[in-house]
Amino acid sequence: MCGIVGYTGFQDAYDIVINGLRRLEYRGYDSAGIVLEGSDKKFEVEKTKGKVDDLVNISAQLKGTAKIGMGHTRWATHGVPSDRNSHPHLSNSGKIALVHNGIIENYDTIKTMLTEKGFTFKSETDTEVLVNLIQYFMDVNSETDFPTAVRYALNEVYGAYAITVLHEDYPGILVVARLGSPLAIGLGDKEYFIASDASPFVEFTKEAIYLEEGHMATISLENGVDIRTINDNSKIEPEIQELKLSLEQIEKGGYEHFMLKEIFEQPKSIHDTMRGRLLVDEGVIKMAGIWDHLERFKNANRIIIIACGTSWHAGLIGEYLIEEYARIPVEVEYASEFRYRNPIVTDKDVVIAISQSGETADTMAALKLAKEKGAFIYGICNVVDSSIARITDAGSYTHAGPEIGVASTKAFTAQLTILTLIAFKLGKHNGNLGNAEFMSLIAELDAIPKKIEEVLSATHELTQNIAKDFIGATNFLYLGRGYNYPAALEGALKLKEISYIHAEGYPAAEMKHGPIALIDENMPIVIIAPKKGHYDKIVSNVQEIKARKGKVIAVVNKGDKQVSAMADYVIEIPETSECFSPIVASVPLQLLAYYIAVYRGANVDQPRNLAKSVTVE
Repeated sequence: MCGIVGYTGFQDAYDIVINGLRRLEYRGYDSAGIVLEGSDKKFEVEKTKGKVDDLVNISAQLKGTAKIGMGHTRWATHGVPSDRNSHPHLSNSGKIALVHNGIIENYDTIKTMLTEKGFTFKSETDTEVLVNLIQYFMDVNSETDFPTAVRYALNEVYGAYAITVLHEDYPGILVVARLGSPLAIGLGDKEYFIASDASPFVEFTKEAIYLEEGHMATISLENGVDIRTINDNSKIEPEIQELKLSLEQIEKGGYEHFMLKEIFEQPKSIHDTMRGRLLVDEGVIKMAGIWDHLERFKNANRIIIIACGTSWHAGLIGEYLIEEYARIPVEVEYASEFRYRNPIVTDKDVVIAISQSGETADTMAALKLAKEKGAFIYGICNVVDSSIARITDAGSYTHAGPEIGVASTKAFTAQLTILTLIAFKLGKHNGNLGNAEFMSLIAELDAIPKKIEEVLSATHELTQNIAKDFIGATNFLYLGRGYNYPAALEGALKLKEISYIHAEGYPAAEMKHGPIALIDENMPIVIIAPKKGHYDKIVSNVQEIKARKGKVIAVVNKGDKQVSAMADYVIEIPETSECFSPIVASVPLQLLAYYIAVYRGANVDQPRNLAKSVTVE
């Protein structure tokens, strides 16, 4: 959620900030703003509800006026999207400007105190409370300097935040801090960049500091980067990291949308996720995070998978995989519910957390609880040095590359790839997966990228044509059995996320227990019907749907006869083992959702109300 960009150096700060905000648009937002420190050391502020283009329309006069500044894209938490609730927020004195990603949970108590002290507020935000709390600490003690006042204020708040702050009386200085929300500092030649992730400054430097939890930094051209702990002001030596991100990875590369580009990148992202791990010729899966802790997994009472959204659907498929091939009990939990139900977790449990961004607030909170109870924590995420990667005992990165589209595609199939590797490795080592079956499965897994290429080639134009017939649909049902039940959930989620059509996923056998009442000639039903895995039962489900005049879009294996004969629309995919079918079947469902959304005129990459990285509960 939200995006922060800051800059100090020799270039035009306006251009750096605006271009950086454009790079962060994928995170989801409803308003944007910028503040620059002009040559007279006074602030120039522009902010507006709407998109970065709307901000440019009202702020173009600021181009070339400053070498230091910061900007923000806001995803509303406190207060509706509006000009006055947009960031940056100024203190009552007008001397302090602040942008903020996260949520200050005790803002109301602090606001009441500040109001009693004579402070007034123009917005409904928790951010304006924080910036005035910084002013308050400077007002009550004239010897308190700017960075110290920021530290005092942060020690009074609880919640989650990444902030960047400027003060007119401290020209040339940026103060940044984080707790729960990511913040990166790019180190250039006589210039510094601040951003929610490295994408806004990747073309300017390959060196960055990822600010740690509970740390703040004072940044200036004169004194460089001074990092301190927020709680006791202890000095921290920074760890400088080399960025692996490239500019080409975060550009569209000729595709109309990032989402379409990322759908077509899946053969590569799946291959990259397996590369170095799956060695078919040697009959080996190499995963250091599993191998180094093999006894913890083998002796676990159970594995608990915690995740949200698309990652939760991946976790459901992971449950099928691990229980079938490793024979270890698995439970899959919504991270957002896990810690609120007083869960039973012990030191005999293994907790696997799945998150594309590695910053998902609900998942982080659930992990902390599980860790307190002694569980072994394993992370699966796509972003190196993210918060989840740091808190876990071990883990595996998916190598999907940057995923800019808010609706996850390639990260989902990369997560499934990692979970498959884990299930096969555990099954092989605990003796539940024989050598012949293991070799057969890993050879087939190695062939999945080629099968995805085949699916993309065969179904791209077909899904476009099918999509045109459902532009006016108001509801969809997605059905699947076994491994493909979670794939049906994911297909429904993709459609509702980007097209705004209501869609539900169900186990096909549950159709008779309620959803069948919805079926008529106006109801489209997507049914995943591969040959392997309950095919005869799926045939019966299709017959029941057709008896009620439902419109069937069937995802079937090549050469299918029975379901294809009954379906109104047929999408063919290559045949594969049942355990791999969710990976293969998900791709045409992604394309179908994408084209329905495009033909409905929706903003595919930045769907309304959604954020890529959900860093507040």
